[in-house]
Amino acid sequence: MSESEPTLQKPNHQTETPNYDDTYDAIVVGAGLSGTAAALTMAREGLDVLLLERGPAPGTKNVFGGVLYTPTIRELVDIDDAPLERYIAEKKFSMLSADGDETAVSMRPSAWSDDPHNDSYTVLRRRFDEWFAKQAEEAGVTLITETTVTDVLRDGDTIVGVRTDRPDGEIRAPVVVLAEGANSLVSETAGLKDRPDREDVAVSVKEVFKLNRETIDDRFHLDGDAGAAYHYFGEGAVGEAVGGGFVYTNKRTVSVGVAYRIEDAAQGQTPEATLDAFESHPAVAPLVRGGRRIEYSAHAIPEGGADAMPDLVYDGAVVVGDAAGLVLNSGVHLEGTNMAVESGYHAGKAIAAAIEDGRTDEAALAAYPRDLEDSFVVENLRHYDWFHRTIATDRQFLFEDLPRALADAETEYFKMDRSSKEAHTDAARERLLDATGGWVGAAKRAWRFRRMLS
Repeated sequence: MSESEPTLQKPNHQTETPNYDDTYDAIVVGAGLSGTAAALTMAREGLDVLLLERGPAPGTKNVFGGVLYTPTIRELVDIDDAPLERYIAEKKFSMLSADGDETAVSMRPSAWSDDPHNDSYTVLRRRFDEWFAKQAEEAGVTLITETTVTDVLRDGDTIVGVRTDRPDGEIRAPVVVLAEGANSLVSETAGLKDRPDREDVAVSVKEVFKLNRETIDDRFHLDGDAGAAYHYFGEGAVGEAVGGGFVYTNKRTVSVGVAYRIEDAAQGQTPEATLDAFESHPAVAPLVRGGRRIEYSAHAIPEGGADAMPDLVYDGAVVVGDAAGLVLNSGVHLEGTNMAVESGYHAGKAIAAAIEDGRTDEAALAAYPRDLEDSFVVENLRHYDWFHRTIATDRQFLFEDLPRALADAETEYFKMDRSSKEAHTDAARERLLDATGGWVGAAKRAWRFRRMLS
């Protein structure tokens, strides 16, 4: 190991070649939001924690659309000095047709302008995750970067540590927290979770465009630190796939991306082509015109809901965050960051209590899944378990027929000619009824999708 490489040792360790076995109370694999939240929580409970990150710094391997939800983070740390980009002052939901039409609903509640701004902010993950990990280090966590965990260590059926890619890189500890993210190779290799079914995974690709702040403020009608989160659906957003597009504003950049079922990508709809088509849509292109592409990224998103969650605890190990499938997409609610932090917090509390009792077996760690079950995380996942099954069944209606019908209906309703308003209203109504299958079809679909707004 060269002198420039980080060493696997606690601060102020004087031994040149220390024995790492049982030096730490817990090892956390992955310095993303869930891993750092778990490490920070355990450190605050008095545990010695080792946080391992395969990237050169926390956040360099983490990809997301752009909105961080901060209620639980605010309970863990003081975020006044956190590197936040903008608070979300506006949300817009748009239905796009392949012909260039857009039908949109926008909201700007005045309450979102008041601190803490609905706990919703755009962030750049490299900057924020590095800052968040720094808070954990200040609480006593040992952070080691550029270290890849390749497997867990076992004593019989009990997990007793991890194996890394470093020379003599086996490290033992009473508990291992697996916070690897959606690509959970260690957990899958160790048999702690199955490889997710294709229909339970989405692929997302994102580009970041550099624009000056004044241009962003002007195009999105923003002022000060206010930001916008735009979500797009329909054939004009993701072609024939099931999914959607997004545009988020940062201080001097705009994040643009699409996310849709990996099953659709495997059938020939490439992420690159889908993103290009979305960025070229008349509703999106003006928002990024003249911007310089400075980043391209792609990642997988678990979308299986509560039914696809793996077992969360084992003898000597817990699974948190995206690795546990804790992502919510209800069409209206697109959340994951808050669920990741919440799971890390509950895991950390449960581990600290178990170690205080001198146990780290599955039964001793059971408080983690029990507390998570009682939290908003699993409650929300179970409430919207129906969503992906339903939209897959109604894909053509939602992504093709409805966007066209909305565009035709609004065109007809506001048409200026020598016909009466009543005639235009009747014609617009007929456009919508034809698309939904008449009054009976409209009633059935309204009942089926009523839970989107509940």
